[in-house]
Amino acid sequence: MHLARDPPYEDALLSAVHQPRYKFLLKQLRLARQMAGMTQTEAAQAFGKGQNFVSNCERGERRIDPIDLVDFAELYGKPLTFFLPSKPKARKAAQ
Repeated sequence: MHLARDPPYEDALLSAVHQPRYKFLLKQLRLARQMAGMTQTEAAQAFGKGQNFVSNCERGERRIDPIDLVDFAELYGKPLTFFLPSKPKARKAAQ
């Protein structure tokens, strides 16, 4: 049940973390950190944040915005394409 003050798009944002493409991003985020030889604490310190920031991002508890993704990619030395599925599913054309 939603209260009147809840944004109407809240369900869409929350359900996005359960989509396969977003789960792929989360998996790649953790893998990139591990490949860079960094702990969550070390990565968080590079951003000037606590370890829970990285943990929450990797678990999908904190939504990753495009700016965060660019920052993670730069920190881990990966191109943005590393975090995205190589063959995105084609969307159905509106009929």
